[in-house]
Amino acid sequence: MDPEVTVLLQCPGGGLPQEQIQAELSPAHDRRPLPCGEEAITAIWETRLKAQPWLFDAPKFRLHSATLAPIGSRGPQLLLRLGLTSYRDFLGTNWSSSAAWLRQQGATDWGDTQAYLADPLGVGAALATADDFLVFLRRSWQVAEAPGLVDVPGGHPEPQLDLWLSARERTPDSGSLTLLHCATSGPQGQQALCPGGSPQHEDLAEELVVRELFSSVLQEICDEVNLPLLTLSQPLLLGIARNETSAGRASAEFYVQCSLTSEQVRKHYLSGGPEAH
Repeated sequence: MDPEVTVLLQCPGGGLPQEQIQAELSPAHDRRPLPCGEEAITAIWETRLKAQPWLFDAPKFRLHSATLAPIGSRGPQLLLRLGLTSYRDFLGTNWSSSAAWLRQQGATDWGDTQAYLADPLGVGAALATADDFLVFLRRSWQVAEAPGLVDVPGGHPEPQLDLWLSARERTPDSGSLTLLHCATSGPQGQQALCPGGSPQHEDLAEELVVRELFSSVLQEICDEVNLPLLTLSQPLLLGIARNETSAGRASAEFYVQCSLTSEQVRKHYLSGGPEAH
C-alpha cells in the first residue's frame, strides 16, 4: 500500500451507483475556525497569488465523514456528510507548513485530526478503455497541488456551477497522457445546482449534490482526455481515499468504462479539448 494514501472507505462489490449514495449537508460539517485565527490563511493565499497569479478561489464541498449502511439493508448504501469550504482555505490549511500541527491540534481539541482542515472533496477516475488499458495523465506544472506528477483524470465537484457547464474556468490539470494495460476488464442532464455567487448549505439540494459528484467525474474526463460523453459508462463509486501528502484531503474514486480503444483515446486526447494538452 502506498504510504502517501490512506483508504478511508471501500464500497462493496464492484462499486456503488449514483442512486445508492445519499448526501447530508450541514454547517456542522464545515471545518472549525483556526485556533490561532484566520489571518494565516489570508497571508498564505496572498503569497501564493504573487507566485502563481493564475490561481483563483472557488467554493468546494468538504468531506466531514462517510458511513456505509449495514450489509443487507435497503435504501442508500452510503451516507456522505458534507460541508462547504474553498480552494483558498485548502491552500491555507492542508497545504500550509503548519498542517501537521493543525492535525495534532484537531485531535486534541475535537478528537478529529481533520477538524481545522479545509479537506475539499476531490474526484478521480479509474478510466478503462475497451482493450483493457487504464488512462493516466501528467499534471500541468501550473497547478498548486502535485505539479508535474502522474495522476488519474479528476478534479473537484463544484457547488456553485451547472452540472454540465461547458465553460468551466479551471487551471488545466493535465500535461500528457499515459495508457497502462490492465488485466481485468447515460449522461446526466444539465441542471443548476447553485448558479453563481457563494453557495449556502440550505441552497444545495442534496439529491443534486450527489448528481454533481457523479457528473463532475465524467465532465473531468471529457475536459481532460477530450472524450465524447456518450463513450463513457455511468460511474461506479469504488471508495474514498485520503492523500497524506496534502494532510489527508479526501477524494472519491470512481470506475468508468470507455467504449473506445486505447489508440482511439490517444487520438482524441491529442486532438485537444478544454483541458487536454
